[in-house]
Amino acid sequence: MRVVDVGGRPVELHIRRSKRVHGHRIVVRYGFPPELVVRPRATDAEIDEAIATHLEWLTKQLAKAAQPTLGLERLKLTEEQGRREAQARISLIAQSEAAALGVKIERLTMRSQRSRWGSCSSKGWLSFNWRLVLAPHDVLDYVVVHEVCHLAEHHHGPAFWQLVESRRPNYRESKAWLDDHGWEILAYQPPLEVAA
Repeated sequence: MRVVDVGGRPVELHIRRSKRVHGHRIVVRYGFPPELVVRPRATDAEIDEAIATHLEWLTKQLAKAAQPTLGLERLKLTEEQGRREAQARISLIAQSEAAALGVKIERLTMRSQRSRWGSCSSKGWLSFNWRLVLAPHDVLDYVVVHEVCHLAEHHHGPAFWQLVESRRPNYRESKAWLDDHGWEILAYQPPLEVAA
């Protein structure tokens, strides 16, 4: 971690080494500290140079950062409670949609991803971010339908989006809500246990 002066204020910049990058990149996910991703053997000098290269861009990104509006800081939902609720709600929608589309779900799991809402593997395994229970029902519903549609169309081409639209004609509204507010949900930090 480095503390960087960004626009006259100190900002924690997390440094993560990854074999997936050949150079470096900065990731800004609202609700989380910004992160500089570098190759495993990057030197301190290379890290300093990467920070200097991206400083102006980082300053602009943080200046336009949205302010939270959902009030999630008042919630007392634990991860265990959230996972249980997500499993119940998501399973119901997923099984219903799979039956309607004539596809089969091989496995359904809840996860705690930092940047994804759901995924679908070629084996028919669906996984979802349990934090979806913090979103309005139609948003959760859209994400589940989106992933179930991938069991029939394993891409994001026109045929896939036509299928999603045939199942949820108003899906664009839910997608737009996620674009605007999803970062708040991803940033939700549950309490370790229920308050007494």
